[in-house]
This record gives sequence, C-alpha cells and structure tokens, in this order.
Amino acid sequence: MAQAVSTSFTAFSGHQRLVSGPLAEVALAVMKASGSAAAEPIVIFDDATGRSIDLNLRGTEREVVARLPQPPSNLETPVDELSAPEPRGRGRPKLGIVAREVTLLPRHWEWLGTQPGGASVALRKLVEEARRSSGDRDRSRAARDAAYYFMSTMAGNLPDFEEASRALFADDRRRFVSLIAGWPGDIRDHIVRLAFNDHVEPASA
Repeated sequence: MAQAVSTSFTAFSGHQRLVSGPLAEVALAVMKASGSAAAEPIVIFDDATGRSIDLNLRGTEREVVARLPQPPSNLETPVDELSAPEPRGRGRPKLGIVAREVTLLPRHWEWLGTQPGGASVALRKLVEEARRSSGDRDRSRAARDAAYYFMSTMAGNLPDFEEASRALFADDRRRFVSLIAGWPGDIRDHIVRLAFNDHVEPASA
C-alpha cells in the first residue's frame, strides 16, 4: 500500500464514501466506524495519488493520531536564492537544497560554467522554468493517474471499467463520464473529482 503523501484523504465503506478530509480526521472517523459489528470493509485513499493506504488504528485516539505518517516537507527555494552565489560545501540544507550527482556531456558543463552563479544556480533555474511550462500538463497527468488507481481498487469489477479506463487515458471526458454514469454514486463522483477536480454531473448513457 502507498504511504500517505498529501493533506487530503477519503475513506470508503463498501461503495459509500464515509469521510473526506485531513488524515487525522479520516483516521478517527474510520476508527469509530470500524467498531460497528455491521461495518463493511473500509478503505482509506490518498486523494493526491488515488492509492489506498494502511493505518494502525489500535489504541486510543491520541495514540492513533500520534502514529499517523506526516506529509513530507516541501521546501521550495525562494526565487531570490536562485541568483545567490553558490557557497562551498555540498548542498545548502537550510534552504532545502540537496547535493546529488548529475551526469552531463562536456559541452553542457561548458555552457553551465558560463552562466551567472555557476552550474548549480543555472540548473535550478532551468528546472523551475521547466516546472512552470509543464505545470498544467503534469497536474492533469497526476489527476488522471489518481483517478485510475482509485478506479482500479473500487470499480475494477464494475461494468465498462476497461472502456472507461481507455476513455480516461485518451482524455475523452464526455465518453468517460458517460461510461461511469451507472456506477455507485459515491464512487462515480469521487472518480470525477479526482480526474477533473470538480463535481460534474455524469452524462446519460
């Protein structure tokens, strides 16, 4: 199972959405719901990836919350720091900069060496520019992948799963929404939310 990496999670009890929210809130809701003798199997999903996660829900509420995995720190290098001279030493931990090996051709090193601030500053600028230029495409791909992983777990045996998967990866939103229209409402709505970050009403089949 995937480890928790985001700030939004959703738990499903059978085909019904139990709760969505921060991990602590979801964990405690699942803990209470699991105490019912009639409770269906409950699965918790990381909304950023669509993958299910395992949690240790034994003990008191305080113990459960204390054991929860924390999202990784996402330290961003300030833009002003990209133009700062590179000091000696490997990495700059206070800024979240980590030294790792990069393999380039001689002509690439020559070009980097002529850039203001040196090779490290130039590489960071190039990476930031690439992130900005491909940001929308990367977000769309991540959303599509999250929807597919969730679908695979919760809807793999539902009608038209294969066709819906093909429509999802073909970015054929109209056909995709039409194919999943007959699926259980909470599952269908969550898939649409993950894939398109909205609450679109499924089209009629």
